[in-house]
Amino acid sequence: MDSIHQNQTWELVELPAGRKPLPCKWVFRYKYVTDSNKAKYKARLVEKGFKQEHGVDYDKIFLHVVKMTILRLLLGVVATEDLELEQLDVKTAFLHRDLEEDIYMSQPADFLVMGEKSHLVCRLKKSLYGLKQASRMWYQKFDSYIRQFGYHRSDSEPRMYTRQLADE
Repeated sequence: MDSIHQNQTWELVELPAGRKPLPCKWVFRYKYVTDSNKAKYKARLVEKGFKQEHGVDYDKIFLHVVKMTILRLLLGVVATEDLELEQLDVKTAFLHRDLEEDIYMSQPADFLVMGEKSHLVCRLKKSLYGLKQASRMWYQKFDSYIRQFGYHRSDSEPRMYTRQLADE
């Protein structure tokens, strides 16, 4: 919830006439961390994107998966040429991209704003997990960001980026 508030993921508004708010739910996960022998509990607010309507809540979707043959080839080249390979994991990745569509969501359970604002809905300003366009929005953000550092998208695998380093 802290990440959601820090990223200003939504604002409370009146629901426009003719629109239905999408429901959401909390997904809880238990993760055992082997390094510390401690349990780690995770919670994620997920949009029930299966209730989205094409042309109303989204226009385009995108699946961001690298082809396994390309991944095997890349790992083979890295091992053969003794190269360095970097990977990254972005915490709360989908919360970093502004939405293009107007999407309304019911206020999350247990975080309902009471009083005079209890009838309001959340107008999403950022993408949430579960939205059909969430992956596409994240990819667009990542693509524009990584290109600033001289990385180029591969023609054969658009989800793989390379950068030529100067000889040292």
